Amino acid sequence: HKAVARVQQFQSPAQVSKSKILESTKIAIDVGFRHIDAAYVYENEEEIGQAIRSKIADGVVKREDIFLTTKLWSTFHRPELVQVCLEKSLKKFQLDYVDLYLIHYPISIKVECHPYLNQSKLLDFCKSRDIVLVAYAALGSQRPKIWVDQNAPFLLNDPVLCAMAKKHNRSPAQIALGYQMQRGVIALAHSYEENEMKENIQ
Repeated sequence: HKAVARVQQFQSPAQVSKSKILESTKIAIDVGFRHIDAAYVYENEEEIGQAIRSKIADGVVKREDIFLTTKLWSTFHRPELVQVCLEKSLKKFQLDYVDLYLIHYPISIKVECHPYLNQSKLLDFCKSRDIVLVAYAALGSQRPKIWVDQNAPFLLNDPVLCAMAKKHNRSPAQIALGYQMQRGVIALAHSYEENEMKENIQ
């Protein structure tokens, strides 16, 4: 699926319970997500591994049905640390392998991308080089107070998105995700709520 279940803690680890991460991952698998995006720095590998193993045990999925991504944090880039860190992640997941192991670094072609920040020039460049652009915050910025003016418009309340959603009997989030898919952009959609996950995958 082009929409990826991104079970990331945008708040500090203390603000999001481990049980919430576990249950959200299970729900994401139940509603049909098959690409799970984790990372050492998100502190979610144990719960995601537990959720995947639980859904395998329940017969909902097989391990090969899940495309699991995790990431090597920026402070561990030295060659002698890479395998050690991967093994630590696998131990946390309690799984034999991950499908994609990325270097977690600020420079990448995974960028904030949504109708208010459509990255059109970057997308054109990526397409010209056969590079797939991955959009995080595809439903709008997380709006942290230190970076974003809290009076700035909220994407999912945008009148154009809301009008299109009403016309097509969809949610504004579904319109925003459809926009990305039509552009050939992979959208990382994240939520802890079951009804939102179902909308995202639809």
